[in-house]
Amino acid sequence: MTDRVLEHIGKLLAADTIEETWSLHCAAMAEFGFDRLLYGFTRFRSHRDLGQPDDLMVLSNHTPAYLEAFIHGGLYQNAPMVRWAAENVGVCSWGWLKENQASFTDEERRIIALNIDHGIKAGYTISFPEVSRRNKGAIGLVAPIGTPQHEVEDIWARDGSAIRMLNEIFHLKATSLPYTSVSLLTARQREVLEWVGDGKTTQDIAAILGVSTATIEKHLRLAREALNVGTTAQAVLTATYKNQIFIAPRPGQAARTVTRE
Repeated sequence: MTDRVLEHIGKLLAADTIEETWSLHCAAMAEFGFDRLLYGFTRFRSHRDLGQPDDLMVLSNHTPAYLEAFIHGGLYQNAPMVRWAAENVGVCSWGWLKENQASFTDEERRIIALNIDHGIKAGYTISFPEVSRRNKGAIGLVAPIGTPQHEVEDIWARDGSAIRMLNEIFHLKATSLPYTSVSLLTARQREVLEWVGDGKTTQDIAAILGVSTATIEKHLRLAREALNVGTTAQAVLTATYKNQIFIAPRPGQAARTVTRE
């Protein structure tokens, strides 16, 4: 293992925000010859699809115009490499696209054409192993515009093991961090949901925080609305999945304290 790879690993492990982790990973992959990345992760996968777009964790340094069409336009659901990643675990050269082009649907061909228009022609996809059938994470590594696929194969033959390891470490790190650009919940909403997760009733929480049960119910209602769920149990589950509660304090921050209002 090279000193460069060990340095990247150390930086990833030391990062404590998703923004820092992503920036470090983009820089690391650029050093290996992949200047554009598209990472996606969901904990709400079903047998039909990858879940609702709002539940996806998507990180990318592609252009806003491309992401608007591919992600916000929902094209990712039918993209050939996304389909491959949903059905497999491991790595896949984008040479697979050429080998299987005869079997693609018209929609898949339109998505490939969109990618080509945006200079997304050569690369590799990594689909990560998951501990839950509801989870799925993958990343597309894109070579610079003008790079032919055979040069990407040379990169992978030389550095593929290190690239795969760094991406798997990044995936594990990223999924341990809160992944919305801003917190979905206020500090008090997080605190109340944490007490619910600890098995406390509304009356218990009111007594602990020194407020009325009506105040606790208000915080729970607002938390359900913020998370777009119907029940408090779903709010606790969703907030946990999104790493919005039970967050360990960063160095220099105080641990959770009981406050009154």
